[in-house]
Amino acid sequence: MTDFIDSFEDEDPFDCAGLRLTVDLTALTENWKDMARRSGKARAAAVVKADAYGTGIEDSGEALYMAGARDFFVATVDEGVTLRPYAPDARIFVLSGIWPGTERRLFENDLVPVISSEEQLAFWMAVLAEYGDYPCALNVDTGFNRLGLSMDEAIALADDVSRPASFAPVLVMSHLACSDDHSSEMNRQQLESFRQVSAAYEGIDSSLAASAGIFLGSDYHFDLTRPGIALYGGEAVNDMVNPMRPVVSAEARIIQVRTAKEGQSVGYGRAMRLTRDSRLAIVSAGYADGYLRSQSSGGVPLRQTVPQGGQGFVAGRKVPVAGRITMDLTIFDVTDLAENAVRAGDYVELFGKNVVVDDVARSAGTIGYEILTSIGLRHERRYLHEED
Repeated sequence: MTDFIDSFEDEDPFDCAGLRLTVDLTALTENWKDMARRSGKARAAAVVKADAYGTGIEDSGEALYMAGARDFFVATVDEGVTLRPYAPDARIFVLSGIWPGTERRLFENDLVPVISSEEQLAFWMAVLAEYGDYPCALNVDTGFNRLGLSMDEAIALADDVSRPASFAPVLVMSHLACSDDHSSEMNRQQLESFRQVSAAYEGIDSSLAASAGIFLGSDYHFDLTRPGIALYGGEAVNDMVNPMRPVVSAEARIIQVRTAKEGQSVGYGRAMRLTRDSRLAIVSAGYADGYLRSQSSGGVPLRQTVPQGGQGFVAGRKVPVAGRITMDLTIFDVTDLAENAVRAGDYVELFGKNVVVDDVARSAGTIGYEILTSIGLRHERRYLHEED
């Protein structure tokens, strides 16, 4: 048996993976440079939370660092610890802040906590009393009603002459609720509120704009911008042609190509009835991999309001999802392709250069963020560099 196994040549896991992701690091870094240019006089950070939006925080973080990024935002201390070796002298801000038990890892890895509540602030003051000076950032809610100190709390803190000298924030920040809609009055309201906060913390860097906010113009840029989804090729602004380069391609292997007769049904619940003799390609990716069930061609509530289900791309053409997407499998209708155009072992692009990730998101009733950060729980990943 051993001799039999040894007789096989070593396979590249990527070449035989059921689901595989290709990440174009050159496109990623060009997108960051683009957002840095659009940020004008402000520095551009890089948001790499959620494993760099599913692209891999180690490789993507290192590529962004080599491109010139020196400020990074992660969601958790764990993400910051993972990133640190790949961005050795960068400032890494932890958006979830600091909690009892995380101090040592935060300090050892030179991570900057983002303080977002009175509870975190009280704990942070206690930490400073024990360990001495250490930088932090302050997150202020200017109307989002998500995380952040209130305006009153933030301004009172700035004016508090009794606060300890060791309390030295290096950044004050907020987040726009409607920046993807440039017509929203909420943007101007939050801008005016944040200007009050920024003025209260004169001499300290201020940051308001993430990807969509950068496109709002220089009034929103302040000292530091925080591009995220735009770096990874996603749409940041509604009803605007996306200027970013696609970064991620997801492909699933065809396990079987089968024929089915007119009048037969496809998949669970007989959600699709065939109106012609058809050829169906069954691929090895489903909702357990983040290819969302709501993209099914029928049998899901979304199809009552968004008629178009998901599409893949193979042999030079887009092909529709057939029936319901299941846990590990998705069926595509390849009837309109030449009879020998696809076979078992070929790959269908789920999204990438030919099927835009945000179009996939629309067919699923969601946003590109969710698709990027959900896909690939069971995948092999390959990185493309400029020399490739």
